[in-house]
Amino acid sequence: MIEARKLTRVFRTYRKRPGFLGGVRGLFQREYEELAAANDISFSIRPGEFVGFLGPNGAGKTTVLKMLSGLIFPTSGQVTVEGFIPSERKSDYRRIFALVLGQKNQLWWDLPAAESFNLLRHIYGVPRDVFGARLDELTALLAVRDKLNVMVRELSLGERMKMELIAALLHGPRILFLDEPTIGLDVISQRAVREFLRDYNRRHRTTILLTSHYMADIKALCERVIVIHKGRKIHDGDLTRLDSGPARKLVRFRPQPGQSPEAWAALGPTADAKDGELVLTVDADRVVAVCQQIFAAGAVQDFTVEEVPLEDVIHRLFSAAD
Repeated sequence: MIEARKLTRVFRTYRKRPGFLGGVRGLFQREYEELAAANDISFSIRPGEFVGFLGPNGAGKTTVLKMLSGLIFPTSGQVTVEGFIPSERKSDYRRIFALVLGQKNQLWWDLPAAESFNLLRHIYGVPRDVFGARLDELTALLAVRDKLNVMVRELSLGERMKMELIAALLHGPRILFLDEPTIGLDVISQRAVREFLRDYNRRHRTTILLTSHYMADIKALCERVIVIHKGRKIHDGDLTRLDSGPARKLVRFRPQPGQSPEAWAALGPTADAKDGELVLTVDADRVVAVCQQIFAAGAVQDFTVEEVPLEDVIHRLFSAAD
């Protein structure tokens, strides 16, 4: 479905010298610097896959999505999406994909969403009966049927994002690029969007590439993740194999009142959590032994063993890549 080979995008920017004289000199002799937002990135995505695209701010995630959608041209490398070259911007290609940017709006701000949907029907040439069936399905799944005739500017942020998703899917794209679709949403709206995307992917086998800073999105939706850092790909594989090091667990426990945390100092560095809770990060094969040592060292009133948060795994991966 999607094949990217050595995909690179270099941005050339003017670097202004400080002060008035620096500005004058810049009129005659300019200095430029180049930044590779994407650097030699290769990957392939099969039809129907739901892939997470991770990286810190400025890593190049949005740049790659824009190259895949044909909004910007790659400096070098090749990319094909279902046989199309995105940079050629053929009409047939624009009909098979959709791009949703969490911080950009495609709906008319001062019109009801229904008006924008009808305009999109004409732009994409969707038959009226097909359009009606899709709109009914999408509004029902996202529970926004009663909001179709409300001005977009009067909708809540969560409702606007749902309408943006509907607008992107009305022409029945086979590929969906999502850039931070849950950014700024409350917990309930995030969950609603995640459940919709999961269900839609299963119903229609739409290929979806998702970028998000919310690890709950990635955990809930993606079995495979691609991680880029400073423009380079540093991981591509199953979410469960993201951390290449030994499996680790978090051991959380809260001492009984009056117990000094120093009683557990011999177990290694502990991170203080809220309400006097102590946290140990240990190798998975040592969990039983460490638990025995914890109980032997002093009285404990609360105790849990958890997976290491995905955020921490990603942070270690980025630190190792620096």
